[in-house]
Parts: sequence; structure tokens; C-alpha cells
Amino acid sequence: MENSHSPRHDAPAPRAVLFDAYGTLFDVYSVAQLAEQLFPGPWQALSLLWRDKQIEYTRLVTTSRRYGQLGTPDISPPFYRPFGELTRAALVYAIKKIAGNDPATLGKAEMDSNVDQLMAQYRKLDAFGDAREVLTALKARGIPTGILSNGDPEMLSAVVRNAGLADLLDHVISVDRVRHYKTHPEAYALGVHAIGAPPEKIVFVSSNSWDALGAAWYGYTTLWVNRAGLPFEELGTQPTRTASTLDAVLEFFPA
Repeated sequence: MENSHSPRHDAPAPRAVLFDAYGTLFDVYSVAQLAEQLFPGPWQALSLLWRDKQIEYTRLVTTSRRYGQLGTPDISPPFYRPFGELTRAALVYAIKKIAGNDPATLGKAEMDSNVDQLMAQYRKLDAFGDAREVLTALKARGIPTGILSNGDPEMLSAVVRNAGLADLLDHVISVDRVRHYKTHPEAYALGVHAIGAPPEKIVFVSSNSWDALGAAWYGYTTLWVNRAGLPFEELGTQPTRTASTLDAVLEFFPA
């Protein structure tokens, strides 16, 4: 489904691009080869549950609040934990559910070893094949680029460096700075502050429909990269554009 939604003719010309990291620039399922080695039977179900639980945990710690005796909410997010910790917790949950919680099935030493190996691999996720080409083209056109991600600074630094994309990105922004995960408005505001432009003049690119929706609600011009041919969220708002590859971002910035 290519370009099912075109930009309005009266929309302001964008000045910069922000990319989601996980699932958009980097393939979260590129850990599959190692997962298959460690869990030959249920590796695919495990990988899917790991990702789903990871996102669920970010929402849980962002939306939960601790209330005092008078019902006054705690101003700070008391349950926030860095993305690496949530990713590890989600992985442990997925292993216990999919591979079995019986110590006789998977002992503690084996569990710890498998988790350590998969977490190390998560810091070396493959970039999608079109990521470097698109970032190179944007740099050649003088368009500021960046990542705005739930990932914590250490994880993002590792995955960007491993993929060799550091020189092609002007900003690598982690929501860790505000201790709120997307789709919280404070998370999206980080991109506006970094670029120094209003959200409608920034193209936000994500392959996660919930993220594209949250960015659209915040006010960004949005590109949903729908690689899997899925329907968009049924909440009344559509992305500015929908495409199946990252190449579509270049259409916002004619050479």
C-alpha cells in the first residue's frame, strides 16, 4: 500500500526528519537467528511475545502513578525504568511463558546465559536495507535528521554505532531524558526542542502504527512505513503518508 495518504497542498514544507529506531531503522526481529539457536521450537513465538511485552511495559510504567492518602498523584513517574531494563524483563517473561517456567526445563544458569546472549544481540540489530541509502540521500540534500526513540542512550549508541549510521544522524534522542515513553507528549516534545522547529515542519517516520498515530496527534507530519501491509489504527486519525519502504521520506524533500 504505497502513498495511500498524500500531504495536503497547504501543509508547510518540512525542514527535518526524525526516525523511530526499533522496527523502523533497525529490525527488531534480526535476533531471530540467535533465538532459533537457543530455542529451536518456539523461537518465533518467543520473538513476537518479547516485542509485544516490551511495548506493553513501556506503557505500563508511563501511565501508572502512585497516589498518596489524599489521592494526590506523584508528580514524577515513580515506576519508570530504562528501556534496557524493560527489554530484559520482557525477554525473561517471554522465555518463561513460551519456553517453560519449570526449572527442570530451563535452569537459572541457562536462563541467565540465554538472556545475556539475546540482550547483547539486541545492541547489534541489523539496520533495514534501505536505511543507509535514505539517510545518505537526506544528508546530501542538507536535511537535518535524527532518531527519537524509547531506547536508552547506551542502547541507542550501541545499535547506531554497530550499524555504521552515526555519521548520518544529527541527533540521537532518547526519551530517558524525560522519563516518559512514547506516546507521552513529553517524549515527542524532545524532537521539537532538538530540531528547533514546530512539529508540523518535522517529518516523523515510524513503522509502528501506534507511534505514527501518537506523533500525528502531537502535531508532526507523519510517514507510516507499513512493511507488513497492516491496517492503520482505527481511531480517526491517519498519517500524512503511508508507504512500504523508507524511500518514501525522500518525497517530502525533492532533490
